[in-house]
Amino acid sequence: MNDILFETIETVITHIKKKEISPVELTQLTINRIHETEPRLNAFITVMEEEAMVQAKQLERAMENNQIRGPLHGIPIAVKDILQTKGVQTTNGSKIFEGWIPDEDATAVQKLREAGAIIIGKANLHEFAMGATTENPHYGSTKNPWDGSRIPGGSSGGSAVVTATGMAFGAVGTDTAGSIRLPAAMCGTVGFKPTYGLVSRAGCLPFSWSLDHVGPMTRTVKDAAIMLEVLKGHDPKDRSTVSRNDSAVFNEPLIDLQGVRLGFYEPYMFSGIDNGVKVIIEQAFRQLESLGAEIVPIDLPEIEQALDALKTIAQAEVVTFHKPLLKKYGHLYGDDLKYRFEFGNEVSATTYIQAQRRRNQFVRDTFKQMNGLDALIGPTNVKPPFEIGTMVPEMAISNMFTLGKTPLANILGFPALSVACGFTAENLPVGLQFIGKPFADQKLLQIGDCYEQSEQWIKALKNKFK
Repeated sequence: MNDILFETIETVITHIKKKEISPVELTQLTINRIHETEPRLNAFITVMEEEAMVQAKQLERAMENNQIRGPLHGIPIAVKDILQTKGVQTTNGSKIFEGWIPDEDATAVQKLREAGAIIIGKANLHEFAMGATTENPHYGSTKNPWDGSRIPGGSSGGSAVVTATGMAFGAVGTDTAGSIRLPAAMCGTVGFKPTYGLVSRAGCLPFSWSLDHVGPMTRTVKDAAIMLEVLKGHDPKDRSTVSRNDSAVFNEPLIDLQGVRLGFYEPYMFSGIDNGVKVIIEQAFRQLESLGAEIVPIDLPEIEQALDALKTIAQAEVVTFHKPLLKKYGHLYGDDLKYRFEFGNEVSATTYIQAQRRRNQFVRDTFKQMNGLDALIGPTNVKPPFEIGTMVPEMAISNMFTLGKTPLANILGFPALSVACGFTAENLPVGLQFIGKPFADQKLLQIGDCYEQSEQWIKALKNKFK
C-alpha cells in the first residue's frame, strides 16, 4: 500500500472520490510511513498524529454527505514550522518559541484546511529560516534522504525531505533567497516560489518583509500548481498581496516547447559550478532544445550589485525584526545567527535605501532583458550537498549564494521553479531552475511540467524510497 504515498495529488484525489481509499486510511498509511522513516531523517519538529486523524474523520464524514471540501480533500500535507498552526506548537525552529501555541492559523494553513488538506505535521527548518542547511542546534539536523551524512538544503529542508520520502504529499515552505528551491533541488523534488504578492505571508514569522515568499513543495509540477491554486489570493492581513484571477492550474499540458524562448546568462549561472553538476545541467539544456525550446544568451548587467543589495536588505530587515528578541533572548540563538546579526547591525538607513533603489533599477532592467523571452534558466544548486557539521558559522551566511543560483529570483520577486534534472556520480540530485515574468506563474509551471514529463525523474524517488 506504500505505493499510493508516492502517487500524485491528482491521482490520489481520484481514488478518494471513488472511495477506493478513505481519508482515514490514507492518513493512517502516512502516519505509519512517518513512524518508519522519520527517526533516521529528523524531518519533523512536531508530528500532528492525533490532530490529523481528527481531521481525516471529519473529512470522511463530509464525504458520506457527498461533500468534497476542495482539491486537497483528504490529502496529508506538511507545513514548515514557521507558519502558525492554531492549537499546535509553532517553534520557528528556535528555542525561544518552543511550546508557543498560536491561537490562529497562518493564512496559508487556513487555505489548506479550507481545501480539505490534512495537516500532518510541522517540518524542521534552519533556525528562524535563516540558513541554507537545516542544521538546527535546538531540534537536530535534518538528513538528506539520499545520503544521511549530508545536508538536505535549507531553510525548508524538513519540508523537502518529508515530500521526497512519502511522509506527506507536499509541503508549504518559505523562500527569502532560495529556501524552497534549494532543498527541493538537493532532495530531488519540486519547489515553487510564486511571484511576490501572490501568496499571503500572514501568520508566517518574517525573515525579510520585502523578500519573503510562501510557496508549495511537491513531487511533481502539476501538484505544485494544485497547491498554488489553493494558496494564492489577496489577503487583507498581508498588504503585499494582490488580487488576480489568473489560474495556476492548467488542464492542457504543453506537448512540446516549440516557440518557447529561454534566456541564459552564463557568467552568473555557471560561476562556481561543480563540473559534475554542470554536465547534468548542460544535458537538461539539450533536452529542452530537443523539446523545441530556444535557449538565448542574454546579459544581466549589475547582477552582482543587485545580489549585494539583497544581502543588505535581508540582513537589515531581519535585525529590525529580531532586536526586541535579541535583547531578552540573545543567548538562545545559534552561533551562525549571532554572526548574521552582527552584519545586519552595521547597515545604516542610507545604505538600506540605496540597496532598495539598486534593487528596483535591476528589476526594471531585467524585465527589459526578458522582452521576448518566456523565462530564464540555469541550475538551482551548483554544488552537491556537503556533509553535516562541516560549515563554520562565519561561512554559513554565504551558503545560499555559494550552493545555488536561487537568490536572483528573490531580488526580482519573479516566480521561480526548481525541478529535478538528474543525479551526480554519487547519486545526489541536481535541480534545474526556471525564472518567469511577474504573474506568469502558470506559464512557468507549464514549461516545467513539459520538461518533467519528458524525463520522468519522479521515478527515481519512487524507486529509492517507496
